[in-house]
Amino acid sequence: MSQPPSAPVFTPTPDPLTPDRDITHAHFQAGDTVVVLKGAAGGELWGDAMRIVAPSWHTPTDEDGWRLRDATGGAQTYITAHPRYLVHLSRRCPDCLIYLRAMEDYLPPKYTDGEAIVDCGWYTTTAIGQLVHRADARSGS
Repeated sequence: MSQPPSAPVFTPTPDPLTPDRDITHAHFQAGDTVVVLKGAAGGELWGDAMRIVAPSWHTPTDEDGWRLRDATGGAQTYITAHPRYLVHLSRRCPDCLIYLRAMEDYLPPKYTDGEAIVDCGWYTTTAIGQLVHRADARSGS
């Protein structure tokens, strides 16, 4: 589920699952390793692995979010994410497994080219450096 080595192909794809996911801030804890699912590659899901650092206010969604550290570093190492964007990697919990399985059933079958690396374009980083799902973005954020 980590970022594939070559550049992904951006393919706008609806995400009917994440915006309606009912997951609370309390589901995650500082120190948890999580993934933000972004697309499909080789018939599997892929995304960005991150470590939860601390709670924070997630301005684009007006809800509590989490400060995350990108496991691979980069120009921006801390971002804020809403809990519904996250899936546990550090432990197997029923809520995350149900979401993960639903995403596996939905997304990879849409892409029959097993070699394609597809970024579905669900996430953007706001002007204030917060990771936000496009379905949650407000104009001006």
